[in-house]
Amino acid sequence: MKFGFDIDDTLIDLRAYAFALYNKKLGKNITIDAFQALQRVEIHELFGLTDTEGSAMWNSSLEEIYFMDCPIFEQALETLQTLNQQGHDIYYITSRPKQYCAQSQQWMRAQGFPIKEGHFFCGMQDAEKVAIIKNLALDVYVDDKPAVLETLQDIETKVILKNQSYNEHVTLPRLHHWHEFDNIIKV
Repeated sequence: MKFGFDIDDTLIDLRAYAFALYNKKLGKNITIDAFQALQRVEIHELFGLTDTEGSAMWNSSLEEIYFMDCPIFEQALETLQTLNQQGHDIYYITSRPKQYCAQSQQWMRAQGFPIKEGHFFCGMQDAEKVAIIKNLALDVYVDDKPAVLETLQDIETKVILKNQSYNEHVTLPRLHHWHEFDNIIKV
């Protein structure tokens, strides 16, 4: 089978890591409960930043957010390693900027994620992600972003939504914890 995965907030807990980093950098003590109640992807409003200020903070922190100690969701790595050992094809399809593509692959390999040549796609807007998913004719695709998954409703690919506070309003097969993955794909 062919499996596709988004990276940020699907395989790794990027937003929560960035949230902790922002707390530290800005000398704040915003609670995790406030973070978990956010109904949008962007986290800057918790820190009193405008969209412009938030964008600047995010962009100036990208290398630190992407490549330091961002935690992998529990069982995500083991799930992908098992799929790889079983002979399945694994594709990574991320909106991370193209200039971080090689470094992202390196970081993911260093964490133990199985990556084959030609199976890693970076720097796309949502419409480009959808086109790649369709062209690859994936059997299963997992992402946290409803805008991508809802666009894939008319194809054979089984879409799975990685649960996040900002996507709870969406009705799609939902992955709360990676240990549930096998049961979800069998349904």
